[in-house]
Amino acid sequence: MDTDLILVIGVIVAVLTVPAIFSALADGRAPRRAAIMVLIAGGLIALAVMQRPGGYSIEDIPSAFMSVVNRYFRSI
Repeated sequence: MDTDLILVIGVIVAVLTVPAIFSALADGRAPRRAAIMVLIAGGLIALAVMQRPGGYSIEDIPSAFMSVVNRYFRSI
């Protein structure tokens, strides 16, 4: 599978986790769903880093996003 796509999905899930955590804490609930989302995001990011030869650096993330956007949304 495409490591850039796995990384992008992991980062998007991680970003969506932040509002879920704040929402659960504001409502006085335990952030169980948010914790599961953190585990999924971390697993996807770790999988992408381990599968790509040489790994990813922070500077590679924007280029990974752009390559995924160009590859998957240009065909629409």
